[in-house]
Amino acid sequence: MQIWIAAAVMVASFAAGAGAPPQRAPIVAAAADLNPALAEIAAAFLRDERQRVELVFGSSGLLTRQLHDGAPFELFLSADESFVEQLADAGLTRDSGALYGIGRIVLFAPHGSPLKPEDGFDGLARLLDTGRMTRFAIANPEHAPYGRAAEAALRARGLWDRLQPRFVLGENAAQAAQFATTGNAVGGIIAYSLALSPALKPRGTYWLVPDTEHPPLGQRMVLLRRAGPVAERFYHYLQEPAARAILKQYGFTIPK
Repeated sequence: MQIWIAAAVMVASFAAGAGAPPQRAPIVAAAADLNPALAEIAAAFLRDERQRVELVFGSSGLLTRQLHDGAPFELFLSADESFVEQLADAGLTRDSGALYGIGRIVLFAPHGSPLKPEDGFDGLARLLDTGRMTRFAIANPEHAPYGRAAEAALRARGLWDRLQPRFVLGENAAQAAQFATTGNAVGGIIAYSLALSPALKPRGTYWLVPDTEHPPLGQRMVLLRRAGPVAERFYHYLQEPAARAILKQYGFTIPK
C-alpha cells in the first residue's frame, strides 16, 4: 500500500454531500495528463450522482506496474492503450475497456523564454544553434506515453540527439509540465490538456504539434476485476455527454 501511494502525483478525494450514505470511495488511477480534467469530472459526478471517487495520478507505466503488484485500484485510465492490453492479458481486468479520448502534445514555453513556440520545431532548432538553450522538459519516455510521443516528434525532426544533453525528465506528464514552467528550462513538450489547464494556460504560450509527427495517443480506460458498483457507475459516467464535454474542453479528441 505504501509503495503505490508514494509513487502517485497527487490524491484527490471528493467528499460526499450531506445525506449521502457513507461508503468507501473507489480508487481511480489515472494518467497525469488527465489532471485537472478528471478532477472536474469527479466533481460533476459527485454533484450529479452523489457518489465520490478518490483519484490517484501518475505515469501510465508506473500505475500499470502498481496494478501488477496488487494496488487496490478499481478503475484505470491510461494514456496509452497498450498498458490496458497488458493488464487484460494478465487477467486483471473485466474486459478490454473503452477508448475515452485521443491526446495531443504541444511545444510550450513560459513567458519570457527565448523559445518561441509559434515558430515550431524550426524555432527550437534555431535556439539550439544560438547556444541559448538551457534545459528542455519532457516526460520520461520509459514509462510515460507523452514522453514517448515527444521523443517520436523530436526524432522525426532530427532534434532528439541534439537535445539529449539538455533534457530534464518528468516522471509523468504533470511533472514535465511543471519543469517546463519553472527553474531554468526554456520550455518543453507537454500534454495539450495541461497547457489548457487554468494553472498553466496563463503562464506561457504553446504550439500544437501536428499529430502526424508521432503515433496516436489513444487513451483507454478499464475496470479492474475488483471494481465495485460506484467504480462501474463512474466508468459509464465518463462516457456520457457531460464528461465528454469536459474532456473535449481540455483538448482531447473524443471517439464516436
